[in-house]
Amino acid sequence: MADDFDAEQKRYLEGFSHGIAAIRMTGGLAGGGAASAPPAEPTGPDAIHIKAQDRTVKNGGKLAEQEKWKRAENPFDGHNRLIAEAETGKAPKPEDNFRWRYHGLFWVAPAQNSYMCRLRIPNGILHHWQFAGIADLADAHGGGYSHVTTRANLQVREISPEHGQPFLDGLIDLGLTARGTGADNIRNVTGSPTAGIDAQELLDTRPLAKSWHNHILNDRSLYGLPRKFNVAFDGGGVLPVLEETNDIGFQAVEVTEGAAVEPGIWMRLVLGGITGHRDIARDTGVVLRPRECNAVADAILRVFIENGDRTNRNKARMKYVLDAWGYDKYLAAVEEKLGRKLDRVDPAHVKPRGGFDRYAHVGVHKQVQPGLNWIGVVLPVGKMTTDQMRALAEMARECGDGQIRLTVWQNFLFSGVPDDKVAEVESRVAGLGLSTKASSIRAGLVACTGNRGCKFAASDTKGHALLIADHVEAAVPGLDVPVNVHLTGCHHSCAQHYIGDIGLIGAKVVVSEEGDTVEGYDIVVGGGFGEAAKIGTEIWKAVKAEDCPGRVETLLTDYLQHRTGPEETFQAYTARRGPEALKGLAGERMLEAAE
Repeated sequence: MADDFDAEQKRYLEGFSHGIAAIRMTGGLAGGGAASAPPAEPTGPDAIHIKAQDRTVKNGGKLAEQEKWKRAENPFDGHNRLIAEAETGKAPKPEDNFRWRYHGLFWVAPAQNSYMCRLRIPNGILHHWQFAGIADLADAHGGGYSHVTTRANLQVREISPEHGQPFLDGLIDLGLTARGTGADNIRNVTGSPTAGIDAQELLDTRPLAKSWHNHILNDRSLYGLPRKFNVAFDGGGVLPVLEETNDIGFQAVEVTEGAAVEPGIWMRLVLGGITGHRDIARDTGVVLRPRECNAVADAILRVFIENGDRTNRNKARMKYVLDAWGYDKYLAAVEEKLGRKLDRVDPAHVKPRGGFDRYAHVGVHKQVQPGLNWIGVVLPVGKMTTDQMRALAEMARECGDGQIRLTVWQNFLFSGVPDDKVAEVESRVAGLGLSTKASSIRAGLVACTGNRGCKFAASDTKGHALLIADHVEAAVPGLDVPVNVHLTGCHHSCAQHYIGDIGLIGAKVVVSEEGDTVEGYDIVVGGGFGEAAKIGTEIWKAVKAEDCPGRVETLLTDYLQHRTGPEETFQAYTARRGPEALKGLAGERMLEAAE
């Protein structure tokens, strides 16, 4: 029927529809004449979001642009239009770039004039045929490589507009999806990478992560939050999942006799992690049966949907509702949603968590199953070519249990490798130009995409990370303990620089009176995770990228010289040494260089 209208009529109808949308957003037209009927009560899965927007406007707030875009056209309702426009090869408008992110595609210009696709892989585990299939899709529609992310996920880049939907269709053929991996949605669900194979674990997180993944996919009302949202499940094993950096963290714990609940394995609830905003998730005192996690997470989300800030994108994460209300008020609202009280346990009745192995994601480790091993493969800041991916998938099939387990450390594990196949795997991995062994610096090296592929990044994080590793290996050969170095390009902190032993965040460094700049970093030290969770302290600002390898060398050399012994961690050393003494190391290095 649309073909029956001429161009002028189509413009009129488009303007009319935008006017109606504006009227709905403000609740009606002001003015004289007969009183207008009250707006209809919103219904359907988007009602909870529309009502929250309406309350914001009624209270005098101005909706953020992204909230207006959601309201004008839900990204799921507009999908067919997005596909038709992408087939022309044109770049999306800003509002459509935002809508495409609901489907997993991110237009990343000007860094690259193409889309990046971020997948959804619950607990980070793929079958070998899925891993190989993603490689084939990256060849057919992308740049011929992939990156492992800090959410145990994969990204494929250099996807042109007309190849976007075919790539997404290919994921569905593989039993995968990218739905909701961007914009204001719940991101990839992480869980313990060694789930089900770790002798130390208290609980296998795979069923929990997959169940929550399916819960999200099948409830449209959980899309279009005030801002993005992260959920993680820790099973208590030796390999950390960094659940304390998530909005919601579920931690497997053992409750002892004498508590307010029966003894056994429970999930402890921590809330409010967002390290880019300098906050670690806090223990709420609440414990849940594993089967209760979905219902409680759902209730937490609905309180956030109704009360999160929809006017200021910088203050829209759940942390800011917690800051404004306090944890007790927030949990009371959650209990009201649930219609019951949550169980709470005194920390004295919770057994201490087993320790972490900071090398558990690298090299050969015995599984709980006799005669089997997991093998961690080191990837250069998370990157793999498609040829490497297919060869690795073949190894998983021939030498292991057929699974590829991605980790938050931007690498992956083979699992189910028999003792007599370990040497073969190590040899075949080396033949691909990769390794199952890592130096103390490379084992904990994490870097976001950087300005080669992200418009927000101020520096080439992946390139600089490799330069730092090369320099440290040559200059500090005596480094005998793992030290985590995290490089992130911007304030979004995708590489979580604040929890690194040494964290670098991209900055433009002014180098002339005319205001010329070069790439550089602000540097923090002393961050940590798990039982040592802590936000790092800034010691240097605006360090040129070319000087950063030397600064990291200085810190590590001083650590080796002044630590109380190998048992003192880098984090403990920085706390004891103090930020002022560490700041002064830069001056000492300059004096040494001048001599």
